[in-house]
Amino acid sequence: MSTQPQDMTAPPDLGTTSGRVGPVRTRMPIYLDLLPPCNAGCPAGENIQEWLRLIKAGQVEAAWRQLTRDNPFPAIHGRVCYHPCETACNRQDLDEAVSIHSVERYLGDQAIEHGWQFDTPRVHTGFRVLVIGSGPSGLSAAYHLAILGHRVEIRDSSELPGGMMRYGIPEYRLPRDVLDAEIDRLRQLGIVFTQNHTVTDLATEQAEGRFDAVFVAVGAHLSKRIDIPSADASRIVDAVSFLRDVASGERPLIGRRVAVYGGGNTAMDAARVARRLGAEESVVVYRRTREQMPAHEIEAEEAEREGITMNWLRTIQSMDEDALTVEIMELDENGRAVGTGKFEQLEADTVILALGQRADTQFLHGIPGMQFDDDVVKVDSQSLMTDVPGIFAGGDAVPSDRTVTIGVGHGKKAARQIDVWLNRANPERGPKHPVVTFDMMNPWYFGGHGRREHVELALEQRSDFGEVVAGLTPEEALFEAKRCLSCGNCFECDGCLGACPEDAIIKLGKGHRYRFDYEKCTGCATCYDQCPVHAIEMIPEGLR
Repeated sequence: MSTQPQDMTAPPDLGTTSGRVGPVRTRMPIYLDLLPPCNAGCPAGENIQEWLRLIKAGQVEAAWRQLTRDNPFPAIHGRVCYHPCETACNRQDLDEAVSIHSVERYLGDQAIEHGWQFDTPRVHTGFRVLVIGSGPSGLSAAYHLAILGHRVEIRDSSELPGGMMRYGIPEYRLPRDVLDAEIDRLRQLGIVFTQNHTVTDLATEQAEGRFDAVFVAVGAHLSKRIDIPSADASRIVDAVSFLRDVASGERPLIGRRVAVYGGGNTAMDAARVARRLGAEESVVVYRRTREQMPAHEIEAEEAEREGITMNWLRTIQSMDEDALTVEIMELDENGRAVGTGKFEQLEADTVILALGQRADTQFLHGIPGMQFDDDVVKVDSQSLMTDVPGIFAGGDAVPSDRTVTIGVGHGKKAARQIDVWLNRANPERGPKHPVVTFDMMNPWYFGGHGRREHVELALEQRSDFGEVVAGLTPEEALFEAKRCLSCGNCFECDGCLGACPEDAIIKLGKGHRYRFDYEKCTGCATCYDQCPVHAIEMIPEGLR
């Protein structure tokens, strides 16, 4: 089967077989490495294909260490990441995407079970860095800075570290013992945690602490609010405060019927938490359609499975003693929701507002030169440094999608850029390999095997905050890892070795792949034609 490379140096016809080879070789094969789409799609920048390979080789701890070079929180991410890597996975064009997040969670859980720890840096640079905020972005930055040998202190206003991972994501999705285990692992790197400390004067704190650089990673903990006419304002609460109170051990009284106003992931979490607190009816009210909701589809599906009712194209006008007045909306010719002037009643004892959050960056406004875009800080997109030298920002504090994985990716990127800035070095940005797509591969090599799914807690058992989704067994994790197609990178299948009619391919030993003997090679492209993963390319003679 012949495939065509995309945007490679060779003309399009160099990789096609066209009968007998002429007396003079005009093309030649080379081995190459392409970028797997899963790696390219990971906001945390994980080398997913490599840690899957290590699991296939039976090296589970080595796989965890490979993964945590980029992301120190696999047990957390395996539970809460929306896995864009799987959306990009080429395997979905064959049968189903590899369940990457499931295997990531497996590695994280194995590390907790066996007590694996990070390797501590042997040399300290003498530089001190202040991180403000102990959410995913701040924790990630602190980890990577510590690994690079810098002294790091995290200052955070909450009682315990974790940010929105602790105070915004319910326990049934992220058990607190898992969160604590992965955060505690950072302490043995020498990272100092200062909790219950609100930074109000950054310049003073930086000067008094003799910090050489600062990373601002405050979360979006301030709820956006609207005024809903109500005879009893106490019956209207914001989702962030509601989830935070529950995460802190409180059990607020919400009545039998709860309406959650909003269509994001926070709204779905609030509605599901309300059910667990005893609400007989939990209803999501959203002014647009399901297709327009900001929540991930899986979140809405899980909410509906647990009995949450969705009221699309509705907006709340007022609230009286036991009911809401909502206006029915419709889409205009531009797809925008507009009022119809028609109203209906919706019974509710409590309204939970989930209309989005704002980052609390007010403490930065007094710093000369700092620039803002509404509630977020303007930063250089490549370095994440603000307009004030030495002050960097990431996560919810900068313009971006607000997810745990993006925050962790910002933390890693900022840490490396801070290291460059502290050392007055020039950042090294090597060229990225092209991303390999499914049409560049030879799927005939791989059989169809559906993925292994998590076992979930039965609906009738979801009355408390016990974890809903179970992890994979070692056998299931290995099975999923073996489903990886190794897109764009040689996995030593020996196909080229067996296919070459001239014995022009030399095997270099396990883990070292192959090389071409160009004295024997005729450029027939048989090796290229059969390579399952497009790890061979045909180039014009003389370009090697």
